[in-house]
Amino acid sequence: MRASLRTGTFLLLLAVAVPAGAAAADGLHCRALPRLMEGFLEQHIRYRKLDDELRARTARLYVERSDPSRILLLEKEALSIQKELRRAFSEMERGDCSRLTRLQAELVRRYRLLEDYVRERLADPDYRIDYDVTLVLDPEDRGFPRTREEQRALHDKLIAFQLSNYLGSGEEEAEARRLLVHRYELMTRRASELDDSDLMNLWLDAFAASLDPHSDYYSPEDLEEFQISMGLSLEGIGVALSSRDGYSVVERIIPGGAADRQNILRPKDKIIAVAQEGGEPVDIVDMALRDVVRLIRGKRGTTVRLTILRQTDKTERFTVSIVRDKIDLEEQAAKLRFEEVERGGRKLKLGVLELPSFYGDSDPRKRRAATDVARLLRQAREEGADGLLLDLSRNGGGLLDHAVRISGFFLRAGGIVAVQDADLDTRVLRDPDPGILFSGPLAVLVSRISASASEILAGALKDYGRAVIVGDDHTFGKGSVQTVVTLPEELGAMKVTTAMFFRPGGASTQHTGVSSDIVLPSLTIAEEIGEKHQPFALTGRTIRPFLNGGSGGFRFPFQPQSSGRGLWKPVTEDIVAELRRRSEARVAADPEFREIEEKLAERRKRNGTIHLADLRREQEAARNNGEDPEAEAEESKELSPQAREAVQILADLVFLQNRVPERLPAEETAGL
Repeated sequence: MRASLRTGTFLLLLAVAVPAGAAAADGLHCRALPRLMEGFLEQHIRYRKLDDELRARTARLYVERSDPSRILLLEKEALSIQKELRRAFSEMERGDCSRLTRLQAELVRRYRLLEDYVRERLADPDYRIDYDVTLVLDPEDRGFPRTREEQRALHDKLIAFQLSNYLGSGEEEAEARRLLVHRYELMTRRASELDDSDLMNLWLDAFAASLDPHSDYYSPEDLEEFQISMGLSLEGIGVALSSRDGYSVVERIIPGGAADRQNILRPKDKIIAVAQEGGEPVDIVDMALRDVVRLIRGKRGTTVRLTILRQTDKTERFTVSIVRDKIDLEEQAAKLRFEEVERGGRKLKLGVLELPSFYGDSDPRKRRAATDVARLLRQAREEGADGLLLDLSRNGGGLLDHAVRISGFFLRAGGIVAVQDADLDTRVLRDPDPGILFSGPLAVLVSRISASASEILAGALKDYGRAVIVGDDHTFGKGSVQTVVTLPEELGAMKVTTAMFFRPGGASTQHTGVSSDIVLPSLTIAEEIGEKHQPFALTGRTIRPFLNGGSGGFRFPFQPQSSGRGLWKPVTEDIVAELRRRSEARVAADPEFREIEEKLAERRKRNGTIHLADLRREQEAARNNGEDPEAEAEESKELSPQAREAVQILADLVFLQNRVPERLPAEETAGL
């Protein structure tokens, strides 16, 4: 067995019985599907048998992913097909997947009809864009049209929106019309090129996703992509993508990658076209994600141009050029800076330790998160830091053992996280060292991007009353563990959710994440970022608390043992209430936070709807003002408004606790 130790994913070599000949030169065969679905159920933490709910979920997801833009089927047709597809489960036992091939043939026919309609509309010399139309951009929000009239109106809106995008990027009208027709030609071609193996993959993808958002089926090609991404050795732009409703969506900016250093792309950005250096843009809407990744990936030092669609309080369309590079571990590594803040007539020296991920290598001579953080904590203590802000706001997770060790740097002893499997077998991971590297006042900055291992660290520090948690209303909420099971006969792999994480207080980080003690205005709060926004997300559960590593009850706030030096004062509810009161007063008077609140209000008002007239005005203003999104990359990376306020909260905490960090004797930090 090979285990990656990355939070959330373990890679195993496991034998799964599948019918002989289930894989051939042309890919997956129908008769393998029932056994593979059974393999998912044998491993899954929550669902252990096929029932009507899973059949309905699979059918629904299959239909929605077959028509991701919701442009081919009417609502009643989609519901009817979903009902028919539930019968496919029993038919697959006989090796019959004809329902999938018949549906695909019908979808190809409809793509051709739509292509003809677009060609006819744009061939009309009198056609003009109606800028008064509005469009709900996310297909999941607008759903399938209910009538042919609604469907035709949707097609017209999409033509207007897509053509305006081409014109907004500087294309002449004749060329813009040609490009848009070609876009629909490509959609028809891609649909017609799907073979039986592709349909089998799509079915297994839908079945896995019906279990929870993190279970997946990997074709052999997808497995290769996954293994490359786990290794962080890819030459590319350093962005994790997902496919949603036909769009390639930025899920995460990998710390230390080219995109991170350029500081332009953001989570939830949609990539709608890709161009190689000196080449023409290739439309990637509705393109398979693996094909998109291959377009974006490339040799180090070469340039790729991405056309981005970003919807915030306004809708933006712009192009960004990124030079491909390897992940820079120096950029990914933990960093320490100091800020001075005055409280009570005294200047406080406050450390800000940014930890973008829980990185590490099996080679002890290479960079490791726990080693780097230990060194920086010693530096903070030696330089007389009165308090420390641990910034996890960009931390999407990483190595589990590093999260446990770093948690222990701030605690003397105790359980840090528990892992519970489907059989309810629970294993508690404890602080491996009795020493404390930093005992002073501690604040942790989080966001909805903070996930997995960062939630383990933040949750442990909160449950022990060790730190005040500030930032977005909650962290991402991914508290599940996935196992990647490689399959025989070149069938790829299954990624299955097999266990859950639990905080020392007994609550799971799954679904709800770790809530902040003090919530700060942030644009990510308005986004659908987080586990609870994912389809069929597993709900959390609780277990018996294991604070201090024991199995008995506890008092909260947790009171540390009083023996020894270097102990810390717990963050009590009274202190949190006062910190919140002071922070709210500062935030209300801060112009940057007022601007964020205004953008949040505007975003809620628009509710995902694009008005073409507004989009055109914004595009024209950008051209007239000579705005360049890439200019943001030249700005220095000052503290964000949230980090700046978190420093102020930390200063208040230092003042209220009236504590100067004690120096620990060398023997208490031995081995760290």
